[in-house]
Amino acid sequence: MKRIDLNGKSIEELWALHEEIASILTAKLQAEKLKLETRLDEIQRKVSNGPRRAYPKVYPRFRNPYPPHQTWSGRGLQPGWVRILLARGKSLNDLRIDPSAEEQ
Repeated sequence: MKRIDLNGKSIEELWALHEEIASILTAKLQAEKLKLETRLDEIQRKVSNGPRRAYPKVYPRFRNPYPPHQTWSGRGLQPGWVRILLARGKSLNDLRIDPSAEEQ
């Protein structure tokens, strides 16, 4: 890269050089920003348009005796009502909806 002697330049020449550099940098930054935004849009389109994996329906395996509308599939964290009933001495088999489901 060619070296420029900046000490020999006047304030007006330096200021003009500064403005030229600033305009070149602004144009290059805008071009880079446009390129990155275009790339991001392409990535988002690929992610959002891809087929979603089909997940099987998860049926509840445990039911709260009171109120019976509260159910749990047995996946993830135990709900509060399950923890409370287990602490009171119940077992998961007592809460099971269908005892034959255990064999599957």
